[in-house]
Amino acid sequence: MMGSWKFCLFGMSLVSALTFVFIYNNKLCENNMHFLRAAPANASLLAEICLQMFAGEGFYPTENTLKTTLNESTCYQYRVQSHYITQTLSQEEAGFPLAFTLTIHKDFGTFERLFRAIYMPQNVYCVHVDKKAAVEFKDAVEQLLSCFPNAFLASKIEPVVYGGISRLQADLNCMKDLVASEVPWKYLINTCGQDFPLKTNKEIVQYLKGLKAKNLTPGVLPPAHAIGRTKYVHRELLDSKNSYVQKTKKLKTPPPHNLTIYFGTAYVALTREFANFVLQDQQALDLLSWSKDTYSPDEHFWVTLNRIPAAFPENTDPPKSQLGLDTGQKTEGTLAT
Repeated sequence: MMGSWKFCLFGMSLVSALTFVFIYNNKLCENNMHFLRAAPANASLLAEICLQMFAGEGFYPTENTLKTTLNESTCYQYRVQSHYITQTLSQEEAGFPLAFTLTIHKDFGTFERLFRAIYMPQNVYCVHVDKKAAVEFKDAVEQLLSCFPNAFLASKIEPVVYGGISRLQADLNCMKDLVASEVPWKYLINTCGQDFPLKTNKEIVQYLKGLKAKNLTPGVLPPAHAIGRTKYVHRELLDSKNSYVQKTKKLKTPPPHNLTIYFGTAYVALTREFANFVLQDQQALDLLSWSKDTYSPDEHFWVTLNRIPAAFPENTDPPKSQLGLDTGQKTEGTLAT
């Protein structure tokens, strides 16, 4: 009899405790709901998680947990809720600012993640949006950049054609803007919309400092399959439905200044001194003019200029992947159709 009474008392205590926990949790969830409704970022998703957990269901979010779009948020709210770094993280990075070009044409969410990943307040960023890109995409990019004083749209934009001179010109337009910037950047890194960093800004800085003011332009003498790119005249064909580079049977003239043409990556890291050389030196200007009717000139322009013996010492460069940028195919960096 005594055992039954104790068992009954234990049961009543357990039920009371569970009731209290249930009521408390309901109040907690209700209070959290009020908080979540006031939170600007992921409120709807977190509320969904809460309800699913109390219902004893598994957690199956119906949307991406990473919310990055501006919507109605102010710039301050956007920077905070998207976890942008707004203060320089080290003296080493403060003393070695970088310049970035971003050549993009689609997938705003992808661009947004790239920009946030490489953003640092001491750096400077020039974004080239393809002239053929959708108006909504251009507006979204402009709205985002308006929240950052060290980021801006290129002053001149190109209708970019895959494999054409317009892709190189897009980078050069941003390079010209960045050279005019008051930010004392040490290296310029060009990227496309599908790149993503594999290293931190500090690691990139330390790697570039190790180059001792040399450029990162990996390349080789022309392989057999690439000789036709500069041997024959190529023309950009641009219309509303299809844009491409057409190869002709017309032979090109020899390169200017008796330059030896090298082939390499279109994605490079360049010193400010070299950027000024590219924009001002007659050899560079003549090579650019000669390259306008070649195929994929961005794959020979940088590397050839960096190997002019009288201007820069010849060097063998490590691949750009060591710098920490995972570069996607160039077709994803232009409006190729």
